[in-house]
Amino acid sequence: MEKAIIIKNIVKKYKLYNTNKERVLDLLLPKSYGEDFYALAGVSFEAEKGDVIGFVGMNGSGKSTLSNIIAGIVPETSGSIQVNGQAALIAVSAGLKGDLSGRDNIELKLLMLGFSKDEIKKLEPEIIEFSELGKFIDQPVKSYSSGMKSRLGFAISVNVDPDILIIDEALSVGDKAFAEKSFEKMKEFKSQGKTMIFVSHSIGQMKQFCDKILWLEYGMVKDFGPVDEVLSKYEKFLNEFKKFPGKEKDKYKEEALEIQQRSLGINV
Repeated sequence: MEKAIIIKNIVKKYKLYNTNKERVLDLLLPKSYGEDFYALAGVSFEAEKGDVIGFVGMNGSGKSTLSNIIAGIVPETSGSIQVNGQAALIAVSAGLKGDLSGRDNIELKLLMLGFSKDEIKKLEPEIIEFSELGKFIDQPVKSYSSGMKSRLGFAISVNVDPDILIIDEALSVGDKAFAEKSFEKMKEFKSQGKTMIFVSHSIGQMKQFCDKILWLEYGMVKDFGPVDEVLSKYEKFLNEFKKFPGKEKDKYKEEALEIQQRSLGINV
C-alpha cells in the first residue's frame, strides 16, 4: 500500500532553563547552560494511506510534539520524516492569531495554504457556517473561549480538504453537540480513505474510530499495532498505574527516563 507518513528515529530535544539569564548565556557562550529535555527519543512508525492512527500515552509522553512535527509546525532535532500530502493540524488555538478576528484568521490561513481570492470567497461562508460562531466571527480570537477556538480551527481544517488530518484533543473542549458534529465529519473523511492521526484521552473514541494505536511513553514508542491489541494493554497499564502510591509512580518515571537516556547513548 501507499505510505502516507514515514517516520524514522525522530528525536526532539528542548532546553529547560531555570532563569532567563541561563537562556541568554546559552546563546552567547560556548559552555552549555540549561537542562536537555527529550520530548521524543527515537520514534519510528509508518502510516499507510487511509490509516486512522490513535496516539495514546500519559501526559508528557510526546503525543502533541509528534503531532506538531508531522504537521510541519515544529522541526525535529534529528531523524527523518516523510509526509506524502498536505497535512492539517486541528488543536485548540493552533495557528490562530489572537489579535485578528475569526474571519481574518480564516482568510490568512487560506492565503498561507495557497488558495486564491476567489477560492477564499467561496470557502469562507462554508467555514463560518460549520464553526457556528455567528456574530463572534468578527471578534478578536483572543476573546474566544477554548471551545470557540477549537470550533474555528476545526472548521478551517476540515473545509480545506487536507490529505492528512491531525486532531489533537480538539474534541475535548466545547459543547457536546459540536463535538458530535465534528466526529461525523471525521467519519466522512475516514470513508473517503483519508489518513488521520487522532490524539485523545477518550479510550471509547479510540475504539470507535481508529484502526491502529501508537502508544508513547516518555518520548518512546511503547507499542504500535491494531487498536484492540494495543488498547487492551494500555488500559491494563493505566488501571495498574493508578493504583501505584506516589513514590512508586515517581520511581516508574525515573526508570523510564533512564531507559530513554540510554537509548539515546547518554550516560546515566
